[in-house]
Amino acid sequence: MVQFHEHIITELLEDSNGGLVVLSSGLCLPKLISSLLLLHHPSQGSLLLLSSSPSQKQLILYHLDANPNPNPNLPSEITADLPAHHRHSLYTSGSVFFITSRILIVDLLTSRVPTSGIAGLIILNAHSLSETCTEAFIVRIIRSLNPAAYVRAFSDKPHAMVSGFAKAERIMKCLFLRRLHLWPRFQVHVSQELERCPPVVVDIRVPMTAHMQGIQKAIVEVLDACLKEMRKTNKVDVDDLTVENGLFKSFDEIVRRQLDPIWHTLGKKTKQLVSDLKTLRKLLDYLVRYDAVSYLKYLDSLRASENIRSVWIFAESSYKIFEYAKKRVYHFVRSDGGKLGGQNKSVTNKKRKLNNNKNEANGDSVLVGTNGGVVLEEVLEESPKWKVLREVLKEIEDEREKQASSREDASAEGDEDDSGIVLVACKDERSCMQLEDFIKSDPQKVMREEWEKYLLSKVELQGLQTRKKNKAKEPKGFGILNGEVPSTSGQNTEPTSISKLEHDALMAAASVISLAKKDTAVSDNSQPHIGSGGRGKGRGKGRNIKITGKAQVSGHKVNNSNSEQGRNDKSEVFGSENDSQGKEIDPVGSGDFNENKDKGASVDKGVLQKHCQETDAPSFSNAKQLPLVHFYALESEKSNILDVLKPSIVIVYHPDMTFVREIEIYKTENPSKKLKVYFLFYEDSTEVQKFEASIRRENGAFESLIRQKSLMMIPVDQDVRGLGLNSSIEPQAITSQNSITRKAGGRKEVEKEIQVIVDMREFMSSLPNVLHQKGMRIIPVTLEVGDYILSPLICVERKSIQDLFGSFASGRLYHQVETMVRYYRIPVLLIEFSQDKSFSFQSASEIGDDVTPNSIISKLSLLVLHFPRLRIVWSRSLHATAEIFASLKANQDEPDEAKAIRVGVPSEEGIVENDVRAENYNTSAVELLRRLPGVTDSNYRAIMDGCKSLAELALLPVEKLAELMGGHKAARTLREFLDAKYPTLL
Repeated sequence: MVQFHEHIITELLEDSNGGLVVLSSGLCLPKLISSLLLLHHPSQGSLLLLSSSPSQKQLILYHLDANPNPNPNLPSEITADLPAHHRHSLYTSGSVFFITSRILIVDLLTSRVPTSGIAGLIILNAHSLSETCTEAFIVRIIRSLNPAAYVRAFSDKPHAMVSGFAKAERIMKCLFLRRLHLWPRFQVHVSQELERCPPVVVDIRVPMTAHMQGIQKAIVEVLDACLKEMRKTNKVDVDDLTVENGLFKSFDEIVRRQLDPIWHTLGKKTKQLVSDLKTLRKLLDYLVRYDAVSYLKYLDSLRASENIRSVWIFAESSYKIFEYAKKRVYHFVRSDGGKLGGQNKSVTNKKRKLNNNKNEANGDSVLVGTNGGVVLEEVLEESPKWKVLREVLKEIEDEREKQASSREDASAEGDEDDSGIVLVACKDERSCMQLEDFIKSDPQKVMREEWEKYLLSKVELQGLQTRKKNKAKEPKGFGILNGEVPSTSGQNTEPTSISKLEHDALMAAASVISLAKKDTAVSDNSQPHIGSGGRGKGRGKGRNIKITGKAQVSGHKVNNSNSEQGRNDKSEVFGSENDSQGKEIDPVGSGDFNENKDKGASVDKGVLQKHCQETDAPSFSNAKQLPLVHFYALESEKSNILDVLKPSIVIVYHPDMTFVREIEIYKTENPSKKLKVYFLFYEDSTEVQKFEASIRRENGAFESLIRQKSLMMIPVDQDVRGLGLNSSIEPQAITSQNSITRKAGGRKEVEKEIQVIVDMREFMSSLPNVLHQKGMRIIPVTLEVGDYILSPLICVERKSIQDLFGSFASGRLYHQVETMVRYYRIPVLLIEFSQDKSFSFQSASEIGDDVTPNSIISKLSLLVLHFPRLRIVWSRSLHATAEIFASLKANQDEPDEAKAIRVGVPSEEGIVENDVRAENYNTSAVELLRRLPGVTDSNYRAIMDGCKSLAELALLPVEKLAELMGGHKAARTLREFLDAKYPTLL
């Protein structure tokens, strides 16, 4: 354990009440929690851990297991599958448990948790808490019943602790904490310890290609233009609208938090700008992360899906993004050597040499001639970091060879600590897989595979378009509702001559590759793919593919192809393209990793990839054997990878601030370990800007927290009364002074306890917490009908806005309202809005006069017409809902828990208890009556009033039936049905 962890634990142990700890990201919070758990003794009581993610659980258990003095009582998990008596025995065992807030709050409300036996709570991810969260509900109940229990909350996201007004102070108040512990990276104890024996760092700045620089510059210009348009709305804080803030995911949250309350008043352009800012941030991120072909494929999907609605597409510099991205992969020239400006009637197929441009790859060139005389010349620009990564690996191998030769002369101390493992840290798993293939084989082969997949997807989309055109040529009716969709100008316009020729050339190249694939699949002999052969010496040479008129696949419309590609390929751009590559990857499970595996280490196959160069791998000119390489995806959140592998060299391919801190912690814990770190940055890129800005943002967040701590107003004697839990907690003297002496001689009336029966599933929301704050007693049970039972007559079905739309789409809401109407006299549908969002479904200008199947207003109107007794209650927020419930319960009896549980649940005889309709009618006979011919919703009640049973109904004459059913036609229909003879086979 590092020393500043000891300082943090010491500060926490000094205060028996607990505290809130905010750490810098990457300072190994799971290891700090595990050290704190080792100090727990069963005699203190049970210790409960809340709000931990699955990865945090795994890391805490790993560090506890790897401790030299392991605790025999490792934390276990309390789940809902355990019976109630078993959970009660676990709460009294004095051990440490992981538990979800939903299970714990239900057990607390049902008195299954002996609060006197709870030593304390440890709450992780404190930055996600709020005043109405379930964790605050739990702390309030435990503190009211056991004031000696401590609460220790932790967070390693300081920038999330400063979002909103006085968030840290509000979190401390809802958890009843008085001390805030701040541990930034620049804290004295932290900085001194981490800088005592730092690793050897090599910072490599890789220059971007000219096309990458052009794309980045164009994206930044478009991003700045969108931000200027956003500033014109005068509805967002201008200080937050900077390009630097736009590089982070939290920027979307900042903008949406400001716009949500007025979202229904915004125009379509402003709403689209919010979405465009997110898209542009992804474009900047993917530029430095993915290869040129994948980037072009993603842009094609964007052009297809956003070319009508998006604002950024029509910005002045947006066309440069698409042009430069296309030039990184391919470009077109005239087969006769002229400029690409008009059509050439002659068909020529001949070789053309690649331009000696330093920005273009020196690899293969495939020239495809088309009827229009356009030649497709492949570029397939490699990522500049690939070459640098291979040079770094060669340099590492050279250094090891020198060290091996020097060890033959004299053994050096500390060399036994060199594990020889090289760890390459990438952003995501796809990058790991692609770098794996790149190291195993030729970079041009990797790009060739991506290029072939790109072209083959064009062929598949072309076939889909052809089938769709032949499927339905004539719509059944007129208008959108009858199947005819009006064509947009961007989809059905004929392409220009140049675009048509380019599209034909792409389709021709794709058809050649698809034919080659088929020939390869049919023939038994293994033949190399197009462009992948002939690499025995150095770089492969260009190949010509001659296309005749028969082999050419003519394209219809460029934009149609793009739109089809957007619908089919957008989800596969960065996910499923590497299925064939994934099969080649050797998952970790051999070599030096097995030695660490015996210690209890576990790493997912998809997270960590291992490269061991094969003997039959394609070799380059003057290429050397590369060292053992492991790949690690930073998005996997497996932050114990350094402790598992214990690498001697770390290559940070995609820089990340959190991972850099983990490297510092690892080196501090292993001072004798030789560690060398390589950082690969794109020079003058947003990658560097984002990395540096993340450090500035964190430092600024801690400076803000330090100022808040100095101005914080938290009562020294803060206890459960701080939030005004219940009026019954007030001292008796105050209430007696306010009593009226004329009523029963000043005797205080016995206050009636307000009860609300709540369904178990509703504890995922914050409403039970707010109701408890208002002084209501919450009774958690499993309800078959409704979510909240306010009285024997009132049943409430609560729907948030998102849930309301989903329930209408699935039809679940209709069934829920039908059961409420059947079993309760006053069924209520509560539609609850969020307090920080607009109190409206849609803006007034978007509400139409006609009833449409997609309108939520139309659906609600039909629901009310179908169920006249249904009452709809609109609530602005959680607190407004609590006030509404209190007013609805006025002059009402308290609900019966036993009856509420039985409602809607049939007994063994099939009889449903507490059925309102069953009190007056035989519900089975009513259902049969309503299904008879001639019986409708308007006359079945009159029939029930006119006869006592179905047997009596069968004997009524037609005249009497006509009087009850309101017409002779319906009466004759029913009479003929009842008198009809059953046919026999004889």
